[in-house]
Amino acid sequence: MPTTHVASSLLPTPYGTFDMHAFADSKTNKEHLALSMGDVSSGGPVLARLHSECLTGDALFSMRCDCGYQLQEALKRIATQGQGVLLYLRQEGRGIGLLNKIRAYNLQDKGADTVEANEQLGFDADMREYSMAKDMLDHLQIKSVQLMTNNPRKVKALADLGINVEQRQALEVGENSHNEAYLATKASKLDHLFGK
Repeated sequence: MPTTHVASSLLPTPYGTFDMHAFADSKTNKEHLALSMGDVSSGGPVLARLHSECLTGDALFSMRCDCGYQLQEALKRIATQGQGVLLYLRQEGRGIGLLNKIRAYNLQDKGADTVEANEQLGFDADMREYSMAKDMLDHLQIKSVQLMTNNPRKVKALADLGINVEQRQALEVGENSHNEAYLATKASKLDHLFGK
């Protein structure tokens, strides 16, 4: 098991108090977090989100993407339900890292879309992988999820890892004039499901 649990603590947030679980990924030397609320090990499908780190959106309130909006909405939904889990995965910039993400932003400022920018830097459009999620969910004894995502690749990734995705919940929030083209590219080139 390359991703192992290290420690847990309480995390009070504006939405409620979560249990925060820290994991070390020996394959990538990255650290990941799971934020859980309520009894997630009961066996039934758990409201869940796989959220890849986005420093600019999550912490700096960028309007170039929908990441920060999705993070907040997912935490709100979990808190409203009183049960669920959010996996915070350290895969900045769809896996290319923060510095390369800023390089990609510079190319986007000059007219490239988000996929073209990654490819111009020599990367695939999406470099993320989700094997660590299986170890994290196994630790929390979660076998079945209702996944909050617009990305069918996340649904497939979890299913391929043996996690039952009982339902996909759309997570369409944060559209604005700064990210309209970005969201359109995610729909047309990365198969994201909007309005479906």
